[in-house]
Amino acid sequence: MTDTPPPTRPDSSGRTRPASGGRARNRLARETSPYLLQHAGNPVDWYPWGDEALGRARDDDRPILLSIGYSACHWCHVMERESFEDDRTAALMNEHFVNIKVDREERPDLDAIYMRAVQSITGQGGWPLTAFLTPQGLPYYGGTYFPPEPRHGMPSFRQVLEAAGRAYTGRKAEVREAASRMRGLLERSMRPPDAGRASPDDHEARTGLARAACDNIARGYDTINGGFGRAPKFPQPMVLELMLRVHRGSGDEQLLSMATHTLRKMARGGIHDQLGGGFHRYTVDARWLVPHFEKMLYDNALLASAFLQAHLYTGDAEFLAVTEKTLAYMLTDLRSPEGGFYSARDADSEGEEGLFYLWTAEEIDALLDPSTARLFRRCYDVTPAGNFEGRNILHLPHDPESVARAEGLAPDELDAVLAPASAVLLEARALREPPFRDEKVIVAWNGFAIRVFAEAGAALGRREYVRAAEQAGEFILAELRRDGRLLRSHKDRPSPVGGFLEDYASLAGAFLALHEATLRAVWLDRATELADALLEGFLDRASGLLFDTHRTDQALVVRPRDATDNATPAGNSLAAEVLLRLGRLLDREDYRILAARVLAGEAAAMARFPSAYGRLLTVADAFDRPGVEVVIEGDPDDDATRALLQAAHGRYLPDRLVTGDEAGRTPRAPWRLAAGDQRDRGPRAHVCHQYTCQTPVADPQLLADQLNAAAAR
Repeated sequence: MTDTPPPTRPDSSGRTRPASGGRARNRLARETSPYLLQHAGNPVDWYPWGDEALGRARDDDRPILLSIGYSACHWCHVMERESFEDDRTAALMNEHFVNIKVDREERPDLDAIYMRAVQSITGQGGWPLTAFLTPQGLPYYGGTYFPPEPRHGMPSFRQVLEAAGRAYTGRKAEVREAASRMRGLLERSMRPPDAGRASPDDHEARTGLARAACDNIARGYDTINGGFGRAPKFPQPMVLELMLRVHRGSGDEQLLSMATHTLRKMARGGIHDQLGGGFHRYTVDARWLVPHFEKMLYDNALLASAFLQAHLYTGDAEFLAVTEKTLAYMLTDLRSPEGGFYSARDADSEGEEGLFYLWTAEEIDALLDPSTARLFRRCYDVTPAGNFEGRNILHLPHDPESVARAEGLAPDELDAVLAPASAVLLEARALREPPFRDEKVIVAWNGFAIRVFAEAGAALGRREYVRAAEQAGEFILAELRRDGRLLRSHKDRPSPVGGFLEDYASLAGAFLALHEATLRAVWLDRATELADALLEGFLDRASGLLFDTHRTDQALVVRPRDATDNATPAGNSLAAEVLLRLGRLLDREDYRILAARVLAGEAAAMARFPSAYGRLLTVADAFDRPGVEVVIEGDPDDDATRALLQAAHGRYLPDRLVTGDEAGRTPRAPWRLAAGDQRDRGPRAHVCHQYTCQTPVADPQLLADQLNAAAAR
């Protein structure tokens, strides 16, 4: 054990309290991750991942117990409470293993490797992830949550510890042979089946991929509740955006219906915080009612983007309202004073999952007058019996317009009753103990937030959104860049963990969106710098593959690479997207070729497992489309320039790029052909298509007309 000062441990309100036991008992007290700090007072002799722990395992020839989780994970808290805070269990762990605790949000590389290994061993995965490794870091056994006592056919955690310890000491040669086979499996799994064979010039391999993928995904569509597959239900915003894009090209009305129906069902379900805004992680049922109550920054940023695109495509006011409510939630609850965006809100408060968000009928009756309470309860399905463990998750099971008609009200009259009632309940909810907030600022997730705020600000004419995006970008550059390299995260101080492929690619895409929203050249320059740094650090030129870890990072048992989307788009997908967009904008054929290589390598996998490649499929669909470019001349602080910017962004054109430069300077190649001497004229815009630009216009409506004509092509 280390002799360190007593740490503090965040409580569910974001304040701090002493770590369990009242004093520091292990090395995690020195870490920045809130999740690791939550375990700093365990009687387990935890190490963070690093040379100290790995060296101890090798020197003592002791196996490693690797536990991976994250701060908003409900079952991670349960296992800590039941096992890691139990002296008897901790003694067993300390006797037989070198114990390593990892925050999966801080180290997605480790999570990717060992999750894949555990899934291979057991056929399933999840968090908390529990893996047993040789001293060389090779997995030989694992699982997820283990209970303190045997139940439901599961062994107790202590039984697992004893068996895993005996296996290593008693059958060491057998364990090492199995671990060696696992290394081979992991190495093969990191390479796409077409690596080294597919040509980046294979147009036919890309053509039709997205449409065929949508047809495949549609087979699992839930026609009643929306979404895909059975419970549990995950939002899948990348798939929904793919369907909007493919509908635009194909005219297949079923795709538009599936996307919009799913978005509407989620917006009205329990997965959506009906009072405070924002979305929970997923629902355990098929009808979007009962969520796993944590709120993640990435879910909210990606869903806000999907709702924004759906609004721009359909003009639906409900989608706009959800977009704005989600962005408002992110600004009020997940934004740091310095401008960065925090990671998550926990699922639990006061020791119970979801308690902060639940209501009884009696509570609502006590807060609202009788007629308002009756109407509110009818709309949001609040009953004395409840719909979740005796309490109620607020949701809208019926179309609000039909409820209004049944009550003899116009829709706006119903809103006039529900809005102030919701405000009263929200004020009362604020007095409860809130779930813990993980105030870790992660670069990749901030990239998603920056991008949607930039895009929404430009499309909706909301300058405060764009300012929030710029402030977050400046915070990342000031606090999470050292010697030209990005760092992964920040909590009170930067983490020493270097940035991963997804961090570079997500932030580059965000900075490109900021250039499009502001016309400021500095954001385009920064996006290009990140793209070049991405290729320098993550591209293996011999194989043409992009890996998830930087070439200078500590070597792991394999170099991780995962091109499939999970809750967030894969780093490979984000990289291919930004390289394609920058390649078009800057006339960089090298960027375009590298994006094509990513697509070529994954073409066969995209055809077989389309739902795992939503973002990369959008890149495949965009690759051979000529797109539309809008070049705007003018000072971005000028009202006339801003009106042109909003006209350029205010319609659904997924292959559109917007560029220009502040103070009338010449735009970047190849669009300088559209510009002239700005000194003697006001702001104007050029719509360009396949290197041919239309007559410049100064009227936003004329620009909108040109773009509508382009959209109809």
